[in-house]
Amino acid sequence: MVEVLETALVRGIKTQIFRLVVGMLFVLLYAVSAHAGDITSMRIGQGIGNVRVVFDAENKFNYKVFLLGEPRRLVVDTQNIDVDDRIEKDIEANSFISQVRVGTNGRIVFDLSKPVVVKKVFMLPPQSTFKWRFVIDLEVASEREFASKIGKNSALESGNYKTSSSSSEKMNPAQTKKSKKIVVLDPGHGGVDPGAIGVSGVYEKNITLAMAKELKELLEDEYGYKVYLTRSRDIFIPLRDRVKIARKYEADLFLSIHADSAYNRKAQGLSVYTLSEKASDKEAAALAEKENKADIVAGLNFAEHSKEVSDILLNLAQRETMNRSAEFATFMVQEMRKSTHTLDDTHRFAGFAVLKAPDVPSVLMELGYLSNKKEEKLLQQKSYRKKLAVSAGKAIKRYFENMQHASVF
Repeated sequence: MVEVLETALVRGIKTQIFRLVVGMLFVLLYAVSAHAGDITSMRIGQGIGNVRVVFDAENKFNYKVFLLGEPRRLVVDTQNIDVDDRIEKDIEANSFISQVRVGTNGRIVFDLSKPVVVKKVFMLPPQSTFKWRFVIDLEVASEREFASKIGKNSALESGNYKTSSSSSEKMNPAQTKKSKKIVVLDPGHGGVDPGAIGVSGVYEKNITLAMAKELKELLEDEYGYKVYLTRSRDIFIPLRDRVKIARKYEADLFLSIHADSAYNRKAQGLSVYTLSEKASDKEAAALAEKENKADIVAGLNFAEHSKEVSDILLNLAQRETMNRSAEFATFMVQEMRKSTHTLDDTHRFAGFAVLKAPDVPSVLMELGYLSNKKEEKLLQQKSYRKKLAVSAGKAIKRYFENMQHASVF
């Protein structure tokens, strides 16, 4: 009888121990599975004018990345993953990000020390000793560029990110006031400066103004952009003042419109120019010199000094502006070729004064040659200018769409 009781007691104890061990294993496995999807750490690496933020994660996850102002912040909203709040301590010395905070519902907020734009956002799959990595590349920007990228409308997100109305954040007026893209169109010449004179006597200044008005109407009606003209009537405006107008309106894009002339009456074709310290060829150099001398026509000599040029080009070596100008020029060439004849080397480079805004992507378009009888006649036709405007409008639309995805500013 005693042996039976002892055996039963031993069995009971063993059963309790077994249940306890199973329970502990269950709790341990649950804890491991609960944190299997964590963002576990963060690294910050700074370069010249840029910074890269890298998150280490157990699994791939959904994300949305956007900027907020007043104060300047970078916000990362995550889905399908937990964020370890210990990453707040992973902030490394840099001149871009002053503080990191982990909020509720997978939100990570970075306090920014200076204006930036988001250049790239992407995930890297597991490789070698690394698990999933989520990368955000930031680049220093002007206040104007930063302001143009504020808000969720400019967010970069994964394709499977689910937007919830309850998680939307209210934007103050300062964050939403610039919802429309701003384009400044610059009709070349004007007033006492007629520009090129066609074979029949037509003035370039009249062609460029008519073209600018045509394009302005299309951009506003078709795409909803805010469009300003540097001149809306036949007046003379110094070249540097045209640049000032673009900057005053905080233009997202500046397009200067001209028509060409040449001794060779057979020369014909549209071309586009972006800024270069050295012209791409002799013809571009001669054209730039001719256009820039327009400053002296009204007795106002705005001839640039070498130091001024150096300073401006140094600012432009902020490369972003020149790179964006080149991207826009590429779209212009592609679209204009669909509607008109273009020069063989359609995208050219020259030192045009109107292209030297340090923070506004700028392109100069030569509509064609007024010294060519056929092109002069075409450029006087409203239907032909309309066709050119449609192609230019498509190029501008492609540019803004591309910048939104790429940055993007």
